[in-house]
Amino acid sequence: MNNIPLPRQFALDISHTPKATLDNFLPGKDLALISSLRHLVDNWATKQSDSTENPLNQRWIYWWGPEGSGRSHLLSALGNAAEQLGLQCFPLRPSEPISWVRLEEKMAFLGELDAPSVITVDDVDRLDERLVASFFRILNGVQASKAIHIFMAGKAAPANLELREDLRTRLGWGLVFKTQLLDDDEKIQALEQAAQARGLVLSPDVLPWLLNRFYRDMPNLMALIDALDSYSLETKRAVTLPLVRELLQPKHITQ
Repeated sequence: MNNIPLPRQFALDISHTPKATLDNFLPGKDLALISSLRHLVDNWATKQSDSTENPLNQRWIYWWGPEGSGRSHLLSALGNAAEQLGLQCFPLRPSEPISWVRLEEKMAFLGELDAPSVITVDDVDRLDERLVASFFRILNGVQASKAIHIFMAGKAAPANLELREDLRTRLGWGLVFKTQLLDDDEKIQALEQAAQARGLVLSPDVLPWLLNRFYRDMPNLMALIDALDSYSLETKRAVTLPLVRELLQPKHITQ
């Protein structure tokens, strides 16, 4: 397998990339997780102000799995679904500490609302000491609230994370799922689905060739679909194996 870097000028042109949704996520072996998330989104759409039956394990979910198993896609999908329904949404990442500060300032207000609000936390395994303390306070606020939903993702099960014991325990207070990598047939199905969403037609030999010769993880493969979409539009040519090989030639690689 040749781990060829994507041509930067194409890999960074993602303005046309469809937003992450539950519909454009291929569940593979993650059917239980996807079913739970769909149920929650349906409830947001139909019972936004009903907090009479809202137990913690229906609004507190952590999932973990290997890189490329869709952890971040699902967080983005829930955030996009919440925003589309007019709910307040707060995405938290280790690289954006100011977002944590702003959310903490709003937690008391959000805790009194009957309407749902949504917090997503990515890469919980990468939190520094300051963000771990902030995360702990946020989780306590969610537990005490009426309708705040929190969705969290990391690389390992709660018990195996290198975090404070009291924080590891809290991560398991709600539902916990493991996200699974797709097998080759599932990867091809997911890539075909992504291509169709972009109106991109691939010749039948393209995807099997990419799986054998290119990266096998979904983030890089999805990025290549975007690059192929851009290159096909630029050259006004169909996406065939010769076009793919041409795109991946060294002259297209920006070092």
